[in-house]
Amino acid sequence: QVQLVESGGGLVQPGGSLRLSCAASGIIFNIYTMGWYRQAPGKQRELVATITSGGTTNCADSVKGRFTISRDNAKNTVYLQMSSLKPEDTAVYYCNANHWGNGYWGQGTQVTVSS
Repeated sequence: QVQLVESGGGLVQPGGSLRLSCAASGIIFNIYTMGWYRQAPGKQRELVATITSGGTTNCADSVKGRFTISRDNAKNTVYLQMSSLKPEDTAVYYCNANHWGNGYWGQGTQVTVSS
């Protein structure tokens, strides 16, 4: 049974930082491309950042220079370090694991950026 469990969300003030974690089980983690997506109220789910099995990263223009994705294959965990957070970053953040079209999602973690 595949499980992706996100943690680290919460309420943060504008300009603050958070680190999200996603612990995976039930998959051969180190062959999967891992990603973070987010969905704000009334909007479609959008890509935030991805990291391949080889460590190549990609991120949305809206978060470049502020968010960093990384992975620890020994811990079967992917991270999203978020800094200089803005109110428009408020969303539910979802972890994704993908390998040749076989994709899995976590349950999501809420990030709220507000003063």
